[in-house]
Amino acid sequence: MLNPLGWAGFGQWTFLLAAFGAMLLAVWLSDRRRRGKHGSRAEIAALVLTALWSLLAAGVGQLFLVTQIGEVMRNLGWLLVVYALFARDGRHESVGPVRPVLVVLALLELFQPVLLVLNVRFTGVASAQTLIFQMSVMFRLLLVTGALVLVHNLYAGAMSAQRGAVRWICAALALVWGYDLNYYTIAYLGSQVPAEMAALRGLADLLAVMLLTVGALRGQSSLRFSPSRTVAFQSLSLLVIGGYMIVMVAAAQSLAWLGGNVSQLAQMGFAFATTIVIIALVPSRRLRGYLNVMLAKHFFQHRYDYRAEWLRFTRTVGRGGAGATPLHDRVVQAVADITDSARGLLLVPGEQGELVLAARWQWPTLEVPAEAMAARSAAFFERRGFIVDLDEIRAGIDHEGESALMPGWMIGEDGIWALVPLLHFDRLVGLVVLGHPPLARKLDWEDFDLLRVVGQQLASYLAEHNGQVALLEASRFDEFNRRIAFVMHDIKNLASQLALLSRNAERHADNPEFRKDMLVTLRNAADKLNALLARLSRYGAGNTEQLEEVDGAHVVRAIAARYEPAMKDGPVDGPRVYVTDAQPCKVLANRETLEQVLLHLVQNAIDASPPGMAVFLQTRSEGLSGYVEVIDTGSGMSADFVRNRLFKPFVSTKAGGFGIGAFEARELVTAMRGRLDVESREGLGSRFTVRLPLAATANLIETLSGPDGPDDKKKVA
Repeated sequence: MLNPLGWAGFGQWTFLLAAFGAMLLAVWLSDRRRRGKHGSRAEIAALVLTALWSLLAAGVGQLFLVTQIGEVMRNLGWLLVVYALFARDGRHESVGPVRPVLVVLALLELFQPVLLVLNVRFTGVASAQTLIFQMSVMFRLLLVTGALVLVHNLYAGAMSAQRGAVRWICAALALVWGYDLNYYTIAYLGSQVPAEMAALRGLADLLAVMLLTVGALRGQSSLRFSPSRTVAFQSLSLLVIGGYMIVMVAAAQSLAWLGGNVSQLAQMGFAFATTIVIIALVPSRRLRGYLNVMLAKHFFQHRYDYRAEWLRFTRTVGRGGAGATPLHDRVVQAVADITDSARGLLLVPGEQGELVLAARWQWPTLEVPAEAMAARSAAFFERRGFIVDLDEIRAGIDHEGESALMPGWMIGEDGIWALVPLLHFDRLVGLVVLGHPPLARKLDWEDFDLLRVVGQQLASYLAEHNGQVALLEASRFDEFNRRIAFVMHDIKNLASQLALLSRNAERHADNPEFRKDMLVTLRNAADKLNALLARLSRYGAGNTEQLEEVDGAHVVRAIAARYEPAMKDGPVDGPRVYVTDAQPCKVLANRETLEQVLLHLVQNAIDASPPGMAVFLQTRSEGLSGYVEVIDTGSGMSADFVRNRLFKPFVSTKAGGFGIGAFEARELVTAMRGRLDVESREGLGSRFTVRLPLAATANLIETLSGPDGPDDKKKVA
């Protein structure tokens, strides 16, 4: 290891090299600036001061008065560089939070000459010189700590694309002040300056000059810095901590002068008292509110950090999940968080236009009448969008006649502070009632602007929520109406059959065969009505029919047989239904449902055909499916009608029709894993084809198509 003389020589050489490098870099930057290229005056001045201090440290030593003054000038020069980097491209308003911190750090450094003068004054007084040394070192520790925080914020606050402009200078300053932090920490703990650490300061300065040179050679771009409120609050916290440390050190040294047991007891009492004060004040919401108000009032041009407020607002309103609070509570919280209010209410319009209570947020004890606000008062908010400060009303201030419209229970409750209307397209969807914040203050123009914007956004959320609730309720009524419409449609078909039967009974009542068929028809109609009552739940969601093997040929013959009484014993006015080709067709279906579908299709075919024209039924098997066809030679349908209107519910071309026959038939076929196709030509007729899986191949279809069933069931004409 080097002896003290060796360390001193090493320090001299490193300081000389650092001074030479700093001066050379300053001259080069000055020449660049003279030629019209970029060059910072503050950086040039700081390099000159650094070179001067390094020369003094190498020539006369670091502890001499003139060298100490040089170090003060060097630190002030680099603080000026930091300020210049924050304020580059003329954005001086952006350094509002940083300027007070820099001023305080500069004042701390300017205390050093005063301490140097006091040190000379009390030469020979050991206790005084020890105290002065510790205070000097403490001030330097506060300086370098604050400077390092600013350097960090300078680099972290720059835009990602522009950090290269300050990377090298920030690294150089972090190296210089980071080394000084360790240097003065060891000096404070050891009450003296180690020769080794003092010698290595020259090496730190030399490395910093090298980093600055690299940064200058790489060139610098324009920089725009926008400090956040977190940066400002951290800087303010740093000042508070530094001030507390100064008070503690001064108190400890003052108590030490008392000596003896009195000193120890006083120190213990002081430590106990300060601890109690900190424990009492730190959790206080009132103290935090005071600090926030003071910070916004004196450090910033605007009260709110709009980016942070909007992110918090979005998180609060968008919070979901099983354990999330209801939307109405989150609406109140979102507004209350902006003004630091501790509690609030939400009033919404009632049936007669009055406002009623919809939600409480941390305000369970407030008594709210059933009619919280009259319709006349609600209309005022809807018309004006006025934010009411109830403290002004209590003080006798009336802006737009709002005092006469406020209910007595609001004015009488001193805890109510402000009323914020939520307007959606000039319609009042809610009114947020805010309680006082921990630190009482008056609402200003910035509060009104932000609360209006937030109120409009929350109004859109509430309007969307109300729309979803209304849509859900409408869908439930629609489901109910659909069930009733299906029931009425089935009953209408049965009534048509019974009416036809009664008309033919007048002509053929004496025919024994007709009476036999009439009894069968009546029995089938009664069975249909009973089955209809039992199947009402089928139209609800989640209900399925039991599928089994059904012979389609038997079903079409049974349907045709229902119309046979009208065709016996001579011509009649009733429809003619024929089975033209009934090949064996055993499909997987529900027989009753299949009959209902075919009856819908046959009845529609009869209604679309001229009197006396026949309707044909036929079945066939092809591939993995069975086909049941209903064919008529009626008026037919256009392609546009088939595509856009045929299967649309509650749209009918028949007078008094419900317009759900084809729609219900398609839904029933789809529920049986089948498909309903239609072919039609205007003036020629129509062919409806019910395609269902064959019973023998049902298992194979299940295997090929997966757990969701065959793809064909999803394809509907």
